[in-house]
Amino acid sequence: MIASLSLILLCQLAGEIAVRAFAWPVPGPVLGMLLLLVLLLLRDRAVLFAKGPLQGGGVENAAKGLLAHLSLMFIPAGVGVVQKLDLLAEHGTAIVGVLAISVVITLLVTVATFLVISRVMTRGRSAS
Repeated sequence: MIASLSLILLCQLAGEIAVRAFAWPVPGPVLGMLLLLVLLLLRDRAVLFAKGPLQGGGVENAAKGLLAHLSLMFIPAGVGVVQKLDLLAEHGTAIVGVLAISVVITLLVTVATFLVISRVMTRGRSAS
């Protein structure tokens, strides 16, 4: 479990280092997650990578443990919000407006992505 958590955090660290070193406009954890995905895909295809924390579902079990306690990770963010209640009172309407607009945009992008993927999958089935 410790080795698997360490691997997850190392992937995140590698993503942060790469993003900062090359000034890429991508969050470091996203790049780290892609790195972890590549490692997991390589594990399934090459025996060389099926060692250490990658073997026996170690990363999957560690990820499930993190997801089970995901709500604990919102506590620091909640404390930060409570510390800035004066800003919320001053700009509350603007913050709610931005949140509502971003939710609508997210939903529209999700629907568009679903439709595109659905069409691509339908073409793939009809071609074969």
